[in-house]
Amino acid sequence: MKLYERLLEELSVRIEQGYYPVGSKMPSIRALSKERDVSISTVQEAYQRLEERGLVEVRPKSGYYVQGRSIAPTLPDVSRPAQRPLEVSHWEQVYHLLNTEKGEGHLSLGTAMPDISSPTLKLLKKSLVDAAKRADDSFINYCDIRGSEKLRRQIARLALDSGCNLHPDEIIITSGCQEALVCSLRATTNPGDVVATDSPSFYGSTQAIKALGLKALEIPTHPETGISLEALELALDQWPIKAIQVTPTCNNPLGYTMPEERRKALLRLAQQFDVPIIEDDIYGDLFYKSPRPRTIKSFDDEGRVLLCSSFSKTLAYGLRLGWVAPGQCTERVLHKKFVSTVSNPPIQQAAVAEFIAQGGYERHMRIMRAQYQQARDLMIDLVERNFPEGTRISYPGGGYLLWVELPVEVDTIKLNKALERHNISIAPGVIFSASGKYRNCMRLSFAKKPDAAVKQAIKLMAAQIQSLLSEA
Repeated sequence: MKLYERLLEELSVRIEQGYYPVGSKMPSIRALSKERDVSISTVQEAYQRLEERGLVEVRPKSGYYVQGRSIAPTLPDVSRPAQRPLEVSHWEQVYHLLNTEKGEGHLSLGTAMPDISSPTLKLLKKSLVDAAKRADDSFINYCDIRGSEKLRRQIARLALDSGCNLHPDEIIITSGCQEALVCSLRATTNPGDVVATDSPSFYGSTQAIKALGLKALEIPTHPETGISLEALELALDQWPIKAIQVTPTCNNPLGYTMPEERRKALLRLAQQFDVPIIEDDIYGDLFYKSPRPRTIKSFDDEGRVLLCSSFSKTLAYGLRLGWVAPGQCTERVLHKKFVSTVSNPPIQQAAVAEFIAQGGYERHMRIMRAQYQQARDLMIDLVERNFPEGTRISYPGGGYLLWVELPVEVDTIKLNKALERHNISIAPGVIFSASGKYRNCMRLSFAKKPDAAVKQAIKLMAAQIQSLLSEA
């Protein structure tokens, strides 16, 4: 590693950990050169790379400052979902979001896809090619139902960052986080059962609830602290809830990260009512600050929590590699995995395991966290400047998804149809609810820094919103 790269990584970590807070001035080039006993050109190169990552900005005749937004926007209201179990609806809108034919140059601002253009993924692509070249008969045969042992070992090592001390045999590789969630639901419930969820909630998990013949009981959720424990306790008292499904870190779509004390309280509540927790941690590694939050699973000493995650949102969606640590439900989840897909393709597993082992995953995460945080601030600024008064915006602490609450008169399904005529699409809020709430809300993605096309799309969107308000 070159001198400037070593300095770059050290400064990046210090910014992530808050040693240099947002808005603070970084040490001068001359002072840092003297302190570290390196050349001025070495410090200049490190600062230039920090600027490229979006971690610092240069102010003329003043120096380098830590970049980032320090004030949250006006947050969405606490959700008020229906207070009874419901059958999930709106599959048609979900299908439309995922599978509608997109024309050339289509700008999809609603899909949750990571930026796969980063140079830090070159090592992963090389690992895929190398794995394919090395392929023998074992690579075109069934592998262990649990998945590649090498990959499970690497996942167990990564899980230490979230406070989890997992043995590789406690982990089952799945086809993305979606299969992990489905297998977990199937292992803990029977058709007709009730599952408590945060609200709004990821449409993949709610559509899994629908497909399995379950009912969703949406719990009021705060945009900063997450699912209401008070409302959940009342629901557990009133209804025969068989599982609690939550995304407590970098929540999709609301953006909240549940404080640690509330995670512990949620686990105590689940213990009190003897209910399993299905924890979706797919965005956990994209938390902007270091260290990342501990999972609920990390506090669980009885195997009550089924921890689900994936590389789909951190590396590339097309890898289709997820995993679950099911605790007490391991045998049941293994059976559900077997009847679902039996096993996963070995080449992707070998490549991702090698990518992690070589340190590629951690380097990629460090750069993408910085990029996504800067893109979040730019997207929030765009929305604040262009959207009408009364708009409320989430303030995610990680990931690349924004929840936008518009005035109640705006129907985002109508908005989406109007935008599609301009080759633009969003994710209407109704698909994040079992009952069709959040019609005036939408999810926006900011995986890439807003360029001229995105800025133009936001302005066009604002004009369409104003038109819908005028009609109303």
